[in-house]
Amino acid sequence: MKRLMLTLLLTTIFGLSAALHTVLSAGETPSADGAKVYFVNLKNQDQITAPFNVIFGLSGMGIAPAGTENPNTGHHHLLIDLPALGLGEDGVDEFEFGLPSDKNHVHFGGGQTEFTLDLPAGQHMLQLVLGDYGHAPRSRPLVSDILTTSIK
Repeated sequence: MKRLMLTLLLTTIFGLSAALHTVLSAGETPSADGAKVYFVNLKNQDQITAPFNVIFGLSGMGIAPAGTENPNTGHHHLLIDLPALGLGEDGVDEFEFGLPSDKNHVHFGGGQTEFTLDLPAGQHMLQLVLGDYGHAPRSRPLVSDILTTSIK
């Protein structure tokens, strides 16, 4: 019901038919059975000198730029120094309408599979999330293990 109300509001205010499709579909894209997302070149407890290259891995699905609605495709998001992706306090998916974009939520909507990251010295947590065409986690979220790294 919340989605329907938001859809009607967006459509009324902005007159965007695309808003209707995006809001109704966000967060409801299925994952392929057996698919997984992972870090190719990093392991938990790695000690790294910044800046460093991060390579994103995906098996069982393909990469496509944001906005591309091909079955079993998506694009990467890198969560930095955040707790595990999950439900908010009210039990509702905290990213129901897409992941935010800020210094802790880095989007790779162009379909990128690697990135040079420059973090300050200290411990940092990194996690990958595969987003659908509208930047929402999938209905069965594809997330990597959270890696804790030490930056020298």
